[in-house]
Amino acid sequence: MKNYQSSGNVKHEAKQAVERTLASPWVERLARFGYAAKGAVYITIGVLSAMTAFGVGGRLTDSRGALGTILDQPFGKILLGLVAVGLFGYALWRFVQAGVDPDQKGTGPKGIAVRTGYTFSGILHTGLALTAASLVLSNGGGGGKGSSNSTQSWTASVLAHDYGRWLVGIIGAGIIGFAISQFYKAYSTKFLKKLNLEGMSSNGERWVTRSGRLGFAARGVVFALVGFFVVQAAWTYDASKVKDTGGALASIAGGPFGWTALLIVALGLVAYGVFMLVEARYRRIVTH
Repeated sequence: MKNYQSSGNVKHEAKQAVERTLASPWVERLARFGYAAKGAVYITIGVLSAMTAFGVGGRLTDSRGALGTILDQPFGKILLGLVAVGLFGYALWRFVQAGVDPDQKGTGPKGIAVRTGYTFSGILHTGLALTAASLVLSNGGGGGKGSSNSTQSWTASVLAHDYGRWLVGIIGAGIIGFAISQFYKAYSTKFLKKLNLEGMSSNGERWVTRSGRLGFAARGVVFALVGFFVVQAAWTYDASKVKDTGGALASIAGGPFGWTALLIVALGLVAYGVFMLVEARYRRIVTH
Protein backbone atom coordinates (compact mmCIF):
# COMPACT_ATOMS: atom_id res chain seq x y z
CA MET A 1 0.00 0.00 0.00
CA LYS A 2 2.82 2.39 0.89
CA ASN A 3 4.55 1.70 -2.42
CA TYR A 4 1.31 2.41 -4.28
CA GLN A 5 0.84 5.71 -2.41
CA SER A 6 4.46 6.64 -3.03
CA SER A 7 4.10 5.92 -6.73
CA GLY A 8 0.91 8.01 -6.83
CA ASN A 9 2.63 10.92 -5.09
CA VAL A 10 5.54 10.80 -7.54
CA LYS A 11 3.15 10.87 -10.51
CA HIS A 12 1.19 13.74 -8.97
CA GLU A 13 4.35 15.74 -8.30
CA ALA A 14 5.62 15.07 -11.81
CA LYS A 15 2.32 16.25 -13.29
CA GLN A 16 2.46 19.42 -11.20
CA ALA A 17 6.05 20.03 -12.31
CA VAL A 18 5.02 19.73 -15.97
CA GLU A 19 2.09 22.10 -15.43
CA ARG A 20 4.34 24.64 -13.71
CA THR A 21 6.82 24.43 -16.58
CA LEU A 22 4.12 24.89 -19.22
CA ALA A 23 2.58 27.77 -17.29
CA SER A 24 5.83 29.73 -17.35
CA PRO A 25 5.96 32.78 -19.65
CA TRP A 26 8.76 31.40 -21.83
CA VAL A 27 6.48 28.74 -23.35
CA GLU A 28 4.06 31.41 -24.57
CA ARG A 29 6.94 33.56 -25.81
CA LEU A 30 8.41 30.65 -27.77
CA ALA A 31 4.99 29.91 -29.25
CA ARG A 32 4.57 33.52 -30.41
CA PHE A 33 8.10 33.59 -31.77
CA GLY A 34 7.24 30.36 -33.57
CA TYR A 35 4.26 31.90 -35.34
CA ALA A 36 6.48 34.77 -36.45
CA ALA A 37 9.14 32.38 -37.78
CA LYS A 38 6.53 30.37 -39.68
CA GLY A 39 5.21 33.63 -41.11
CA ALA A 40 8.69 34.58 -42.31
CA VAL A 41 9.05 31.26 -44.14
CA TYR A 42 5.70 31.61 -45.92
CA ILE A 43 6.35 35.22 -46.84
CA THR A 44 9.66 34.15 -48.37
CA ILE A 45 7.99 31.41 -50.43
CA GLY A 46 5.26 33.80 -51.56
CA VAL A 47 7.62 36.63 -52.49
CA LEU A 48 9.90 34.30 -54.46
CA SER A 49 6.86 32.92 -56.31
CA ALA A 50 5.50 36.41 -57.03
CA MET A 51 8.89 37.48 -58.39
CA THR A 52 8.81 34.46 -60.71
CA ALA A 53 5.30 35.39 -61.86
CA PHE A 54 6.47 38.92 -62.62
CA GLY A 55 9.56 37.61 -64.39
CA VAL A 56 12.00 39.45 -62.12
CA GLY A 57 13.91 36.50 -60.69
CA GLY A 58 12.68 34.45 -57.79
CA ARG A 59 11.93 30.73 -57.97
CA LEU A 60 9.30 28.19 -57.04
CA THR A 61 10.32 26.34 -53.90
CA ASP A 62 9.13 24.88 -50.60
CA SER A 63 9.87 25.66 -46.95
CA ARG A 64 13.37 24.15 -47.08
CA GLY A 65 14.18 26.18 -50.17
CA ALA A 66 12.95 29.28 -48.35
CA LEU A 67 15.37 28.54 -45.51
CA GLY A 68 18.21 28.43 -48.01
CA THR A 69 17.13 31.79 -49.42
CA ILE A 70 17.09 33.34 -45.96
CA LEU A 71 20.59 32.00 -45.35
CA ASP A 72 21.84 33.59 -48.57
CA GLN A 73 20.79 37.07 -47.44
CA PRO A 74 23.06 39.55 -45.62
CA PHE A 75 23.39 38.42 -42.00
CA GLY A 76 21.75 35.23 -43.23
CA LYS A 77 23.11 32.97 -40.50
CA ILE A 78 21.79 35.27 -37.78
CA LEU A 79 18.39 35.52 -39.45
CA LEU A 80 18.16 31.80 -40.08
CA GLY A 81 19.30 31.08 -36.53
CA LEU A 82 16.40 33.14 -35.24
CA VAL A 83 14.04 31.30 -37.60
CA ALA A 84 15.38 27.96 -36.34
CA VAL A 85 14.69 28.93 -32.73
CA GLY A 86 11.24 30.11 -33.73
CA LEU A 87 10.44 26.88 -35.56
CA PHE A 88 11.51 24.87 -32.52
CA GLY A 89 9.19 27.07 -30.47
CA TYR A 90 6.32 26.45 -32.87
CA ALA A 91 6.96 22.70 -32.77
CA LEU A 92 6.94 22.81 -28.96
CA TRP A 93 3.63 24.67 -29.01
CA ARG A 94 2.12 22.04 -31.31
CA PHE A 95 3.20 19.28 -28.94
CA VAL A 96 1.68 21.20 -26.02
CA GLN A 97 -1.57 21.53 -27.97
CA ALA A 98 -1.54 17.81 -28.70
CA GLY A 99 -0.62 16.59 -25.22
CA VAL A 100 -2.00 19.11 -22.75
CA ASP A 101 -4.98 20.17 -24.91
CA PRO A 102 -5.13 23.84 -23.83
CA ASP A 103 -7.63 24.48 -26.67
CA GLN A 104 -9.96 21.88 -25.11
CA LYS A 105 -10.43 19.79 -28.24
CA GLY A 106 -11.29 16.85 -26.02
CA THR A 107 -10.88 13.10 -26.43
CA GLY A 108 -13.72 12.47 -28.85
CA PRO A 109 -13.04 11.31 -32.43
CA LYS A 110 -12.83 14.88 -33.75
CA GLY A 111 -10.65 16.02 -30.86
CA ILE A 112 -8.27 13.09 -31.26
CA ALA A 113 -8.02 13.76 -35.01
CA VAL A 114 -7.18 17.42 -34.41
CA ARG A 115 -4.65 16.64 -31.69
CA THR A 116 -3.05 13.99 -33.89
CA GLY A 117 -2.71 16.66 -36.55
CA TYR A 118 -0.98 18.87 -33.99
CA THR A 119 1.46 16.05 -33.30
CA PHE A 120 2.31 15.60 -36.98
CA SER A 121 2.70 19.37 -37.31
CA GLY A 122 5.07 19.35 -34.36
CA ILE A 123 7.14 16.57 -35.94
CA LEU A 124 7.28 18.33 -39.32
CA HIS A 125 8.29 21.65 -37.80
CA THR A 126 10.89 19.97 -35.63
CA GLY A 127 12.40 18.55 -38.82
CA LEU A 128 12.26 21.95 -40.47
CA ALA A 129 13.89 23.57 -37.44
CA LEU A 130 16.67 20.96 -37.52
CA THR A 131 17.19 21.69 -41.22
CA ALA A 132 17.48 25.40 -40.46
CA ALA A 133 19.92 24.72 -37.62
CA SER A 134 22.06 22.45 -39.81
CA LEU A 135 22.23 25.14 -42.51
CA VAL A 136 23.35 27.68 -39.91
CA LEU A 137 26.06 25.35 -38.60
CA SER A 138 27.27 24.29 -42.05
CA ASN A 139 29.98 26.14 -43.92
CA GLY A 140 28.31 25.97 -47.33
CA GLY A 141 25.74 28.28 -48.86
CA GLY A 142 22.02 27.80 -48.57
CA GLY A 143 21.58 26.51 -52.04
CA GLY A 144 17.87 26.97 -51.63
CA LYS A 145 17.03 23.46 -52.73
CA GLY A 146 13.64 22.01 -51.93
CA SER A 147 12.77 18.60 -50.60
CA SER A 148 11.25 17.03 -53.72
CA ASN A 149 14.04 14.49 -54.31
CA SER A 150 14.06 13.26 -50.71
CA THR A 151 10.27 13.00 -50.72
CA GLN A 152 10.32 10.99 -53.94
CA SER A 153 12.99 8.68 -52.51
CA TRP A 154 10.92 8.14 -49.37
CA THR A 155 7.82 7.46 -51.47
CA ALA A 156 9.69 4.95 -53.64
CA SER A 157 10.88 3.07 -50.56
CA VAL A 158 7.33 2.88 -49.19
CA LEU A 159 5.88 1.77 -52.53
CA ALA A 160 8.38 -1.10 -52.61
CA HIS A 161 6.77 -2.71 -49.54
CA ASP A 162 3.58 -4.72 -49.24
CA TYR A 163 0.59 -2.43 -48.89
CA GLY A 164 2.94 0.48 -49.57
CA ARG A 165 0.67 1.66 -52.35
CA TRP A 166 -2.26 1.87 -49.95
CA LEU A 167 -0.21 3.69 -47.33
CA VAL A 168 0.96 6.30 -49.84
CA GLY A 169 -2.61 6.67 -51.08
CA ILE A 170 -3.91 7.18 -47.54
CA ILE A 171 -1.26 9.83 -46.90
CA GLY A 172 -2.23 11.60 -50.11
CA ALA A 173 -5.91 11.47 -49.16
CA GLY A 174 -5.02 12.85 -45.74
CA ILE A 175 -3.18 15.78 -47.33
CA ILE A 176 -6.22 16.48 -49.52
CA GLY A 177 -8.40 16.32 -46.41
CA PHE A 178 -6.12 18.87 -44.77
CA ALA A 179 -6.45 21.08 -47.86
CA ILE A 180 -10.23 20.92 -47.55
CA SER A 181 -9.93 22.03 -43.92
CA GLN A 182 -7.95 25.05 -45.09
CA PHE A 183 -10.69 25.96 -47.56
CA TYR A 184 -13.25 25.61 -44.77
CA LYS A 185 -11.23 27.94 -42.54
CA ALA A 186 -11.09 30.49 -45.34
CA TYR A 187 -14.85 30.24 -45.85
CA SER A 188 -15.95 30.18 -42.20
CA THR A 189 -13.38 32.66 -40.79
CA LYS A 190 -13.38 30.60 -37.58
CA PHE A 191 -9.68 31.44 -37.28
CA LEU A 192 -10.76 34.82 -35.87
CA LYS A 193 -12.04 33.11 -32.71
CA LYS A 194 -8.47 32.32 -31.69
CA LEU A 195 -7.43 35.97 -31.83
CA ASN A 196 -7.79 38.67 -29.22
CA LEU A 197 -8.51 41.69 -31.42
CA GLU A 198 -9.94 43.94 -28.71
CA GLY A 199 -8.75 47.48 -29.28
CA MET A 200 -8.05 46.90 -32.98
CA SER A 201 -9.91 49.19 -35.37
CA SER A 202 -12.66 47.81 -37.59
CA ASN A 203 -10.48 48.51 -40.60
CA GLY A 204 -7.66 46.52 -39.02
CA GLU A 205 -10.00 43.61 -38.33
CA ARG A 206 -11.11 43.66 -41.97
CA TRP A 207 -7.53 43.37 -43.17
CA VAL A 208 -6.81 40.58 -40.69
CA THR A 209 -9.86 38.72 -41.97
CA ARG A 210 -8.87 39.25 -45.61
CA SER A 211 -5.30 38.12 -45.05
CA GLY A 212 -6.52 35.01 -43.23
CA ARG A 213 -9.11 34.08 -45.84
CA LEU A 214 -6.75 34.62 -48.77
CA GLY A 215 -3.93 32.87 -46.95
CA PHE A 216 -5.85 29.76 -45.96
CA ALA A 217 -7.40 29.51 -49.44
CA ALA A 218 -3.98 29.70 -51.12
CA ARG A 219 -2.61 27.13 -48.70
CA GLY A 220 -5.57 24.91 -49.51
CA VAL A 221 -4.78 25.10 -53.24
CA VAL A 222 -1.15 24.15 -52.71
CA PHE A 223 -1.87 21.24 -50.34
CA ALA A 224 -4.67 19.96 -52.59
CA LEU A 225 -2.20 19.72 -55.46
CA VAL A 226 0.49 18.11 -53.29
CA GLY A 227 -2.04 15.55 -52.07
CA PHE A 228 -3.20 14.88 -55.62
CA PHE A 229 0.38 14.20 -56.70
CA VAL A 230 0.86 11.76 -53.81
CA VAL A 231 -2.36 9.91 -54.70
CA GLN A 232 -1.25 9.85 -58.34
CA ALA A 233 2.06 8.29 -57.29
CA ALA A 234 0.17 5.56 -55.41
CA TRP A 235 -2.16 4.93 -58.35
CA THR A 236 0.64 4.66 -60.92
CA TYR A 237 3.32 3.10 -58.67
CA ASP A 238 5.52 6.00 -59.76
CA ALA A 239 7.26 7.93 -56.98
CA SER A 240 8.43 10.58 -59.46
CA LYS A 241 4.84 11.86 -59.56
CA VAL A 242 5.26 13.26 -56.05
CA LYS A 243 5.95 16.99 -55.93
CA ASP A 244 6.62 19.41 -53.12
CA THR A 245 5.25 22.94 -52.72
CA GLY A 246 7.56 24.21 -55.44
CA GLY A 247 6.30 21.51 -57.80
CA ALA A 248 2.70 22.41 -56.98
CA LEU A 249 3.40 26.06 -57.73
CA ALA A 250 5.08 25.07 -61.00
CA SER A 251 1.99 23.08 -62.01
CA ILE A 252 -0.15 26.14 -61.31
CA ALA A 253 2.12 28.25 -63.51
CA GLY A 254 1.80 25.66 -66.28
CA GLY A 255 -1.99 25.45 -65.97
CA PRO A 256 -4.80 27.16 -67.88
CA PHE A 257 -4.39 30.56 -66.20
CA GLY A 258 -0.60 30.36 -66.06
CA TRP A 259 1.30 33.12 -64.35
CA THR A 260 -1.87 34.97 -63.33
CA ALA A 261 -2.95 32.02 -61.20
CA LEU A 262 0.57 31.69 -59.82
CA LEU A 263 0.60 35.35 -58.83
CA ILE A 264 -2.73 35.03 -57.00
CA VAL A 265 -1.55 31.97 -55.07
CA ALA A 266 1.82 33.63 -54.36
CA LEU A 267 0.08 36.68 -52.90
CA GLY A 268 -2.09 34.30 -50.89
CA LEU A 269 1.00 32.65 -49.40
CA VAL A 270 2.36 36.07 -48.48
CA ALA A 271 -1.03 36.85 -46.91
CA TYR A 272 -0.83 33.64 -44.90
CA GLY A 273 2.63 34.63 -43.68
CA VAL A 274 1.29 38.03 -42.65
CA PHE A 275 -1.57 36.32 -40.83
CA MET A 276 0.98 34.22 -38.93
CA LEU A 277 2.59 37.47 -37.79
CA VAL A 278 -0.83 38.62 -36.63
CA GLU A 279 -1.19 35.34 -34.69
CA ALA A 280 2.23 35.94 -33.14
CA ARG A 281 0.86 39.16 -31.67
CA TYR A 282 -2.82 38.56 -31.08
CA ARG A 283 -3.41 34.83 -30.66
CA ARG A 284 -4.92 33.66 -27.41
CA ILE A 285 -2.35 31.25 -26.01
CA VAL A 286 -3.11 29.16 -22.93
CA THR A 287 -0.41 26.66 -22.06
CA HIS A 288 -2.14 24.66 -19.32
